[in-house]
Order: sequence, then structure tokens, then C-alpha cells
Amino acid sequence: MTDNDNELDTPDGDEEAAEEAAPADAEPAEEPTAEAADEAAEAEEEPEPEAETETEDVEAGDASPFDDDVMPDDEADLLIPVEDYLGAGVHIGTQQKTEDMGRFIHRVRDDGLYVLDVSQTDQRIRTAADFLANYAPEQILVTSSRQYGRFPAEKFAEAIGARARTGRFIPGTLTNPDYDGYIEPDVVVVTDPIGDSQAVTEAITVGIPVIAMCDSNNQLSNVDLVIPTNNKGRRALSVVYWLLANETLDRRGAEPGYALDDFEAGI
Repeated sequence: MTDNDNELDTPDGDEEAAEEAAPADAEPAEEPTAEAADEAAEAEEEPEPEAETETEDVEAGDASPFDDDVMPDDEADLLIPVEDYLGAGVHIGTQQKTEDMGRFIHRVRDDGLYVLDVSQTDQRIRTAADFLANYAPEQILVTSSRQYGRFPAEKFAEAIGARARTGRFIPGTLTNPDYDGYIEPDVVVVTDPIGDSQAVTEAITVGIPVIAMCDSNNQLSNVDLVIPTNNKGRRALSVVYWLLANETLDRRGAEPGYALDDFEAGI
């Protein structure tokens, strides 16, 4: 991985997507044998959703009057009307802000919640689609341990022909050839670098880029391309995955035939 503001290398030499952070020095988790991994998967219970109630879910109509100011340029050309981003709560961050995410935050609300700049969300969706279109569909892996991201992530994989690993990410999936579920993708899309930390660590270990949906409280170590968004709300994740799927299909010259309802039907 490379330093902030460097460029990602795409398979055909396209270098438009900016990298976000240098790699951390964290050691990868110990890899199990195939048998041990299977036993661990059966024994481990589903992880509890993280307690971040301020962004857990934002339904249409619930946005406060403070939410109208969500980007510096009111005339920005967006993929969808800004009201649709607002209704899904894509802009609503947490009450914590990391230094890494500071450049993606537009302001802080009176209630202490950080407001993400939706114009940057919109632009990063386009940039991520440009990047993903360079890869064979089956070489893209999407992960989501976070409950609200599982269905949209799986629908995204279905739409673009990628592979999905949702729920608990089994250690060794990307690094242990002896594990029955071992795969070798060329790029990984994660719903949350915190919840999907095992997938991020293994991607870095084998040297493949990571695209991550990041909230105001995320660190960007080991993330190559950020999509700033509320990554805890179910409707926010549905909107972002839907847009990313259709934009990726568009870049491939395919007809984007999916509606937002397709990404919300299983939630």
C-alpha cells in the first residue's frame, strides 16, 4: 500500500483513483487449518451489531432541519437528487471524528453529529466504479460483517457478478490455501473497516487494494479508496451499494437494470 494522496495502480494502468493511507504494521491473524476454520465457523455465534445508535438507521422524513446543509456546493451535479441522499441518511456520521476522515466532513450539527459531504460521497462512488470496471467481475470480493450491510452487499455482488462473503469473515479466506473456502480476488470492497478488519488485514497481507465505505469515526489505515458514508444505517448502505452497482455496470457498457427497491427488498 502507499502513502496518502498517492495513486492506485489499476490493471490497465489507469491511475485516477487516489489512495487514502499507508499500511499499518498489524500482523495478520493466525490462520487456521481448513478443519479448524470450519469448526470455528460453526461454533461462533453471529456478532452483535455495534452500539452506535446515533446512526443506526435513518428513515425518510426523520432528518432534522439541520440536515439541509450537507455539501459546500448546492449546485453539484449528483447521481441522484440530494433529497434522496438525505432521506436515506447517507450524510449522517457519528459523534466521533477521526483525523483521517476530517476532509470528508462538511460540518458538525448542533446535536454533535458530524455531517458527511454528500458531494464527495457521490464523486467517490463514481471513482470506485471507474476502478472496479477494470477488474473481471469474479475477481471482485465484497464483504460485510455488519448486519445491515449484508443484503445490499450480496445484491451488489449479484448485480456485477462479484463474490460476496458476509457475516463472519473466516481467517485464512485470502491467505490460507489449505482452507476449503480460500479465494484469490484482485480487489476487496468492505462495508466497514472496523467490522471487516479481518478482510482488510488479509487483503493487505496478499497485496490487493481495498475500497471501503467509511463513516466519520473510521481510520483509513490500509484503505486505498474511501467512499465516505453512513455505514451503519440500512437505507444508507442500500443506496450506496445500489449506486455503486449501477455505476460499475455503466462503466462496463452494460445496462444498469437495478432499482433501489431491489437493494432494500431483503432488509
